[in-house]
Amino acid sequence: MARKLDGKWAAKEIRRELRGRVDTLVEHGVRPKLSLIRVGEDPASVVYVRTKERASAKVGIESEVLVLPEDATEARIAEEIDRRVADTAVHGLLLQLPLPGGLDPTPLLYRIDPAKDVDGFHPFNIGMLCLGEPTFVPCTPLGILELLARHGVEVEGRHVAIVGRSTTVGRPLANLLSLKRPGGDAAVSIVHSRTASPERITREADLVVAAAGRRGLVTAEWIAPGAAVVDVGIHRTEDGSLHGDVEAASVGEVAGWLSPVPGGVGPMTVACLLANTVRAAEEQNRKKG
Repeated sequence: MARKLDGKWAAKEIRRELRGRVDTLVEHGVRPKLSLIRVGEDPASVVYVRTKERASAKVGIESEVLVLPEDATEARIAEEIDRRVADTAVHGLLLQLPLPGGLDPTPLLYRIDPAKDVDGFHPFNIGMLCLGEPTFVPCTPLGILELLARHGVEVEGRHVAIVGRSTTVGRPLANLLSLKRPGGDAAVSIVHSRTASPERITREADLVVAAAGRRGLVTAEWIAPGAAVVDVGIHRTEDGSLHGDVEAASVGEVAGWLSPVPGGVGPMTVACLLANTVRAAEEQNRKKG
């Protein structure tokens, strides 16, 4: 039976550590502030933003939430982003995705100052990661590395197979894992919808990360005995229950480690958003002298 990669426990440890750093900033007259912009009333986005608000309060980060109407134009959203970029009291800025009405988030994300881009999606921050000099890293990949490290799961020299190639998880995670640094130095394979026999590749891996966005895609046949498995997917069924990209019942009988859904990667993503916000406040304060 697989041991649990407990994201709730690890996230609590991160928040405890951040609380001390926040207290130090406050002693120097700086209260870290995270600004969250939500457009419309997408139910999942409402929950995610509320979760980030509550988590911020637990470590002493001030948070503000701006809710714009469903029909907000790109120009209106851009205006609000620019206002917060210029506000020196705001250290971290996040535009909650997806946007309604087919709005393209790309030009809006590019307006965020890379120094306040605590989601790690600005091309400058993505580029620095690709160059091997990470600045602000997307929160889910960063959370996965923290989850593994805090449970003592070895990555260095191991073969990691990532199922999925999204710009928010798969690709940045592959870059992080391949860096010559603690938590990296892995041999990384990416499999996706066009990969022939992906289970052949994942069965050779010491660690499998499932981030394809397809419920129950990864089954026991995909996993080598004793391998660690991280489930990034989250899918709500008609009865209200949550499931991941991994078929947990069968994989749990084969894997050495398995992250649950919920309670695995989700709490780590939020914890690493807080960590990025505190780091942003520290760096901005340092630049002010």
